Amino acid sequence: MSRAFVKEDDHQDEPEYRLPDPDSPYYAEAAAWALIQGADEGDSRGAEIATGYRWGDRSLEAEVQAILEEAEERGEERVAQLARRFLRTARR
Repeated sequence: MSRAFVKEDDHQDEPEYRLPDPDSPYYAEAAAWALIQGADEGDSRGAEIATGYRWGDRSLEAEVQAILEEAEERGEERVAQLARRFLRTARR
């Protein structure tokens, strides 16, 4: 294989998703944030694996709606943009 196709110097760390115990009442909120973070870092699949939820999972709509509202209040446009995308996917 040509060395042009080998990414030896690409040592980017995988995003780390710190989540509470799945039985925690805060798990859904943390999972919603992890999915937004994963999408922002180009690691949606990793976030899905870590959380057990898929991008656009309808069971997280309330949590993502709250993230959207908070992001809009704080002027965090990137977070708001990702939350809107998540909600569009969930509502299909």
